[in-house]
Amino acid sequence: MSWGESVMWIVLPYVTIVIFVGGLLWRYRYDKFGWTTRSSQLYESRLLRVASPLFHYALLFVIVGHITGLLIPASWTNAIGVSNHAYHVNALTWGGISGLATLVAVGLLIYRRRTTGPVFLATTTNDKTMYAVLTAAIFSGVVTTVAGFVPSEVSYRTTVGPWFRGVLTFQPDVTAMGQASGLYKVHTLIGMVLIVLFPFSRLVHALSAPLGYLFRPYIVYRRRPR
Repeated sequence: MSWGESVMWIVLPYVTIVIFVGGLLWRYRYDKFGWTTRSSQLYESRLLRVASPLFHYALLFVIVGHITGLLIPASWTNAIGVSNHAYHVNALTWGGISGLATLVAVGLLIYRRRTTGPVFLATTTNDKTMYAVLTAAIFSGVVTTVAGFVPSEVSYRTTVGPWFRGVLTFQPDVTAMGQASGLYKVHTLIGMVLIVLFPFSRLVHALSAPLGYLFRPYIVYRRRPR
């Protein structure tokens, strides 16, 4: 393990976490009114009506797949009778479908921004950077998933997974991460860049689920008296 790789897999993860948490606190403290998607639906809705739901639902499956794949050890799935082969095929199949759907959706969103004048004019440099990093993360994830169909003894469950869980327990397994393929490493690094960018971009709206809407009182309308 070289010095550079030690920095990437020991230092960078915690730098990423500090910037992510600190950025969220800073954004909430000093930019509450900017905590928004800056919706452009009024400018164009035909493409958005298709691309936005497809992107959000597909991305939800991608996120769930990442969480289960990285946090659940192989020993747990083996204990409940799910073989590593069955888990691998299932993860690659659904991961590939959701990844391709997300890539198509983000492609439509970028096309919409490039071809719709008012939407393009409302696109900031921050938005362009966010779209570039997000697309790179999705594309590298799809390529990594497709490459995963080739049988190999080294997978993310034995490399990236143990390293990621080790980061959460302040014991990152650098040796395991060092055995990962170049595609996994590139995808992981792009993911960390995306996490760093998250608090300072429109992506932050993902943390603003309107839970209060479920418990708000009904709005009562009354006729105006004559």
